[in-house]
Amino acid sequence: MKIEVLGAGCRKCHALAELAEATLKELGVEGSVEHVSCMGRIIGYGVLSTPALVVNGQVRCTGRVPTTEEMRRWLKG
Repeated sequence: MKIEVLGAGCRKCHALAELAEATLKELGVEGSVEHVSCMGRIIGYGVLSTPALVVNGQVRCTGRVPTTEEMRRWLKG
């Protein structure tokens, strides 16, 4: 599973990445978390508000850190 956290590196971006990593571990799902700060790549996903979460190429959340339950649902696949 490929997870991308889109954003400039603010506190919320780091919180989103930590939540994604913890949820992967909790669920026992193989995957990687990449932090993307390149505005070209962020805009390429159509994201206008960060932080944003992309799971396997699909934008799941923008402009906020999701709940733990939302993250579990998205990463269970």
